[in-house]
Order: sequence, then structure tokens, then C-alpha cells
Amino acid sequence: MACHDMITFPRLLANHAGVAGLIATITGPRNRVSVRQQQGKGLLWVLQTGRVFFTALTLSMSGSLAAAATFSGTAINHPSPHGLDEQCIILDRMPGGNYSDADTKQEKEFCTIDFYTGNHALCPKVFSTSPGTLVYDLSRGRYAGDTAAFEAEQCATSSPVKRGAPGEPVSWKMTINGNGTSATFSTASLLYYHFSRYFSTDSYVPVGIYRSMDKEEHLKRVSRRGLELSAHRKGGAMNHAGWTILTEAEKNPATYRATDELFTADRKQVYGVLLQPHGDRYGPEINGTRESGWGDGQNRDFQETAPFLALRSSLPLAEAIDAGIHAAAENTTLRQAMRNGVAPEQMVFWMKELTEITLLDYIFSQQDRVGNIDYLSYWYWVDNGEIRRMPASGTHVPDELAEQHAIRIRRTQLNDNDAGGKIPYANYTKKTAMLEKIRHYSGATYRQLLQLAADFESRGELHDYVRDSFGLSKSQFEQVVNNTRLAAGILRNSCRADKLRFDLDPATFLLTGKVKEPQLDCDQP
Repeated sequence: MACHDMITFPRLLANHAGVAGLIATITGPRNRVSVRQQQGKGLLWVLQTGRVFFTALTLSMSGSLAAAATFSGTAINHPSPHGLDEQCIILDRMPGGNYSDADTKQEKEFCTIDFYTGNHALCPKVFSTSPGTLVYDLSRGRYAGDTAAFEAEQCATSSPVKRGAPGEPVSWKMTINGNGTSATFSTASLLYYHFSRYFSTDSYVPVGIYRSMDKEEHLKRVSRRGLELSAHRKGGAMNHAGWTILTEAEKNPATYRATDELFTADRKQVYGVLLQPHGDRYGPEINGTRESGWGDGQNRDFQETAPFLALRSSLPLAEAIDAGIHAAAENTTLRQAMRNGVAPEQMVFWMKELTEITLLDYIFSQQDRVGNIDYLSYWYWVDNGEIRRMPASGTHVPDELAEQHAIRIRRTQLNDNDAGGKIPYANYTKKTAMLEKIRHYSGATYRQLLQLAADFESRGELHDYVRDSFGLSKSQFEQVVNNTRLAAGILRNSCRADKLRFDLDPATFLLTGKVKEPQLDCDQP
């Protein structure tokens, strides 16, 4: 049975494997918490209005110093067969964020997942570059309550869709970085989720929550099978390298250098992020041709798509849209990708979504965006002055919408975000000067960005929230703060130079076919 409490959960940032840190374990009803400290001293804990705060002071370990890091939110415990309290943590809301009821529902549903009740099976993800764990709901169907049979019979298939599972899997992604692996930092998924709600993005970022698991159980049920299944898969060298590193780390955490990014402080559990991405992968029309190769090349190709070229145009919105489509069509691959035409309404959505993607990627030093942008399709129409939409399963307008002049619009799903947040990752948005080239923006996004940068500078509420909520190291947090400052400065300078039009308002464009450009104060929008 799960145990609920509100907790700020500390883990120790130590570079030396085997060093035990602060361990906070929920043992009963709210506010009944046992705390154990090993090989150190200087623990301050305070009970305040139903929330438990732990603050580590100076900890001495083998002559070195370590600082405490925190994931702050609502913690729910699930006991493992070895008696460990696995944790699901719903992070605190970002101040000023716009969270939906669906977000809250999804977070709570994720935290009901218990790996040992027989209702959820675990399979290794072996079909992409990074290892991961797919969590299948077995509450009904032919494998109901029989995780052992499902894992033995179904996990060997490479497809994420498994026969006998009633729905799509939830993805559990952990941090893995090493020789031959892809870049994967699970905390980035949490950062993108909460920052997207702060910016109220039109691009959808999936809900993410922290989840830990007994490393012995994960090794037995998932990692050993992942290592075996990935060994001989064509084109799966990076995935296999990831499983190799993870398997060895779960046997001996000392083998993984960035131990705190993968293991809890006691080194008995691995942790990562639960999320459930949806959508299909865009083609060259958004992800670019990628004809110039990985790295700088494909990120410059990305800026030659129709919506990005429209963003780069200083013309008024409608003219910029036409110019972007015309210029992109000069490339044979892009012309083919747009062969069925691109509606102006689609372009406005894409343009705004690209400004959101580039801003978040700049702040978090995203290394692997190009080629990893997805979409879901919807029918949009206007009814009595209000915008309506419904999922689109094909290109033919449904009969019930035949007289509504509905148009099919693809909405961006930003699912794959875990190659951001770490210092070594290459910030290609910054390297290829994407923000400097943008000439169209949303006034609301601009306003939120400047408020965020100002709060960071004054060490305000948002500064403390980001510092304390995501388990970031000091240097990782400082990178977020510095990149936010730089992004705000770039766009502010464009505004001051009269190079930025605040005309990206897809809803107004859908309703009226045009957008009136508001005049914003570049410094106090």
C-alpha cells in the first residue's frame, strides 16, 4: 500500500561512489518521517505547515565536501520486495505556471503505478538510441495480474505495442551517458514539462514525474533482458552501449561516474522520469532536410524550413508566411514534403511553436532537437465565434464537419527532451544563432521570458524554485540562469532595434484571418 506525504527529498551530490548521504524515508502518516544520516554531520530539519523540509549543512566525507540537492514536491512510496521505499514525486508547481486538470490527473495516475502488484509489466526499450523502460498496464486483458508471463512472452518483441496490453505504455527514462551512448539526462524531461507550463506553450510537452526503483529489481526484470535483446539488433549499437553501462552500474554503482544522476543517495535505487509521449514524427517540413549532416549542419537545415524562414522574414505576418513557403519550396525535399499545400493557419501555429522550441532548447542547452519533433492532428473550426477542435484520424473532413469549413492542423508534440540540461551537451540553438534570426514572436512569451530573467537576477521566487526543485547541480542551475539571461537579452535587443513583430497569436488568426501587432515596451512589456 502506498504511503503519502509532502516532502522535500534530498539526495547527495557526491562524485565518489559508495559514499552514503542523507536518507529520508516516509514511514507512516503525514509528518511521521524517520531520517538517517551516514558519514556526515550537520542536518537541519524543520516541520512547517504539513511539509517536511530537509536542508543539509556541511557534510564531510573522506576529506571532501558535498552539497545537498532536492526534488521538491508530493512524495508517494511504494515498497519493493527488498523492503525499500521506492518513490514517486510529483514536483511542486512552477510559480506562474498554467497547469491543466489533465496535467493533475496524469500526475496522480503515474503515481498509482506499483511495479509489484501484478498490474504493471516492465519491458526494456530496445528500438531507439537510448535505453529505457516501458511500463504496461495489465489491470485487464489476457495477461491481467500476470506480469511474469507478459514479460517473458512479450518483451522480446521490438515494437512498443505489445499484444495483450490494453493500452500504450508509459515510458520510464533514466540518465545514461557514456562511451558510445546517446545523450540522456532524465531531469531534462522535468524541466521542459514545468517550464512549458510557465510559458503556456502551444507546443505540448508531456507530463513528467520523478520515479525511483529498487536497482536489484530493475536489473533482474529489465536491464539484463535489455542487454540481451539489444546485443544483435541492426543499427542498435548506441542502445546496446546504454544497456551495457546501465547493467554494470546496477551491479556496482561505482562504475557510473555521475552516480547521483542515476542513483538515490543510498545507491540502492535507480531513478528517472515517468512520461507518456504521443504523436507521429514530422518529416522535413519541420525537422528539416538534415542533408548537411549531424550537428551544426542539420541545425542550419532546420532553419530553412518554411515556418522557420517565415520567422526570419521581417515582412508582416501574412507576407512572411507566403515568402517562407515560396523560399522553402526551392529545395526539392521540402517542396515534396509540402506537396499538399500548407494553410496559413498551420503556418502560424508552426511559427509560434518553433519560437517556443528554440527558447526552451536555448535555456536548457538542447543537443538533439532536430529530427525529434512530433505532432498530433486535429480538425479545427469556428462555431459562433469560438474555436473548436477534435482529433483527426485522416485527411478527409468528417461528414459532421462538412459544413463547418474545418481545416486539419498538425499540433507539435515536444516529446523527446532528454538531451538537455547537462553542461557537456552542445547548445545548437545557441551555436547556430537561432534566436538572433527570429523576427516574429508572441508578446505573452516575450513577457514571461523577461519576467523570468528579472526574477533570476533578483534571486526571487522562480530562482529559488528552479534551484531547489529539480535536483540540479550548482553548475547545471547556473547554466539555466545564464542561458535565460542571454535569451532575454537577444530578444530584447531585437525588440529595441525594431526587428521583432509581436504578431504570433494562432487563436486570433484562426478567428479573424489576421493579427493586429501590439506595440510592446521592450523593457517593461
